[in-house]
Amino acid sequence: MSKTIVISGGTDGMGRAFALERLSLGDTVLAIGSNRGKGESLVTAAGPAADRLTFLRADLSSIAEIERVIDEVRARYNTVDALLLFANRVSPRRTETVDGFEHTFALYYLSRYLLSQRLTPLLERSETPVIVSIAGVGVTKGAISWDDPQLTHDYGAVRAQLQAGRANDLLGVTYSETSPGTVRFVLYHPGFTRSGDLSSLNILTRTLLRTLARISAQPVSEAIHPLHAFVDAPPAQPLTAIDRSRPLPLSLPTLDPTNAHRLATLTEALLSRADT
Repeated sequence: MSKTIVISGGTDGMGRAFALERLSLGDTVLAIGSNRGKGESLVTAAGPAADRLTFLRADLSSIAEIERVIDEVRARYNTVDALLLFANRVSPRRTETVDGFEHTFALYYLSRYLLSQRLTPLLERSETPVIVSIAGVGVTKGAISWDDPQLTHDYGAVRAQLQAGRANDLLGVTYSETSPGTVRFVLYHPGFTRSGDLSSLNILTRTLLRTLARISAQPVSEAIHPLHAFVDAPPAQPLTAIDRSRPLPLSLPTLDPTNAHRLATLTEALLSRADT
């Protein structure tokens, strides 16, 4: 049976590849991306399946844009079977979004928080609903800067990525505990993959990463392979954590429920301030 799938970060890397594979299986796909050229390239690559593909251009670091995306999805579909969360981009220098949030925190974490929460009613209409967040579960480095989550002091690109990654781990915990219904939440770390938008990095860093990727990274096709099983037959348990092919215990310190609840409270406070 065909499914309706929403993909954030769906025009590049793993998101793009997964969108095309699901289209080839007969699914309906809505792919969200910020680059119009990449979106048009995705539509072209879809070929005859393009009539089941919608490209939605949006900047998911903006709350208003996220809300517009949610409204568009609600207007187009009565049911969403799967929400795949890929959107992320490295920011070498600290920048703030239009809402005053640090960019990595907004794009990598807040967009996933809002899309998950607001699209739950559509997901719950599916017989087998699932959310898959592609991040760094299993990585123990990094932590939430509780006193300075926007990293106004001592910003670093790696620190920002690790903080948002840990926040996404905790998002899965909170969602599985507080959201009613049958939606399953999967945290998936694919490992080092030849994927991702490197355009924000300087030429030396881009060259180094591409060289390392050629030597030791897995191809995108391998990294996305497990995602099909999550979508076609979601796990029975509310929350699943997979580091590459290895199931992780939910007792990991990075999945601590107390910290998850603390982050959820902090997030709602931040969003409330942004609305005023």
